[in-house]
Amino acid sequence: MFSHVTVGSNDIAKSKNFYDGVGKALGLARLADYPEAAGYGRPGGRPQLWIVTPLDKKAATAGNGITVGLEAGTRAAVDAAHAAAIKAGGKDEGAPGLRTHYHPNYYGAYVRDLDGTKVCIVCHKAP
Repeated sequence: MFSHVTVGSNDIAKSKNFYDGVGKALGLARLADYPEAAGYGRPGGRPQLWIVTPLDKKAATAGNGITVGLEAGTRAAVDAAHAAAIKAGGKDEGAPGLRTHYHPNYYGAYVRDLDGTKVCIVCHKAP
């Protein structure tokens, strides 16, 4: 359904470090790399998550109510991505765990990236 998602950054080098670590844990790679942008996706695919310096040169801000959801193949990958996010300076918004109010196998974690964008890392599979 989606072609891509774009997230603004005020420090692209730090954001690349943040998303490199999260992406690695989820099997994503930096497929495009520019001074003011980075594109992430599955190896052999195309970039579907873009981290960019805003084109209008104004500060990047997080939208209220906006969450970027990244799918993990396993619960261990959720744990690893959450740990990588925190290590890279992200802020914990909800430790890895089951959230059965969504569905019985919803295992997710929530973080804020370096610019405040909420990122959900989730595995929908049974253990």
